[in-house]
Amino acid sequence: MITDSLMVSPESFTARTGWALKPEGACKGQICVSLGNDFSAKESIDIQPIADRLGMGVVHDATHGLWAIGPETLGGHALATAEAPNLTLPNLDGEMFELASLRGQKVLLVAWSPY
Repeated sequence: MITDSLMVSPESFTARTGWALKPEGACKGQICVSLGNDFSAKESIDIQPIADRLGMGVVHDATHGLWAIGPETLGGHALATAEAPNLTLPNLDGEMFELASLRGQKVLLVAWSPY
């Protein structure tokens, strides 16, 4: 879900994530997760606490004023950040190269292994 505000209507949240906000919690198919409050009756809801409870990543792009809310990860298998750890590997000339030297730029990593 991409949005310009963390405050959205329950209907928008449901349409864009598939999670219906009901008095019993956020429900998708046969799964319901208690949220502690009835978000379904409000005109506008704060996505952050719901995203936290559902294990959805929330990333802010300040330059463009946008928020990206990722898919749920009820099992906890998600990246905590979109920031890669620093890697130092030899380049094609055998010189050591640090991934951190590209911080602030978009980078595509391509890896291959014969194993």
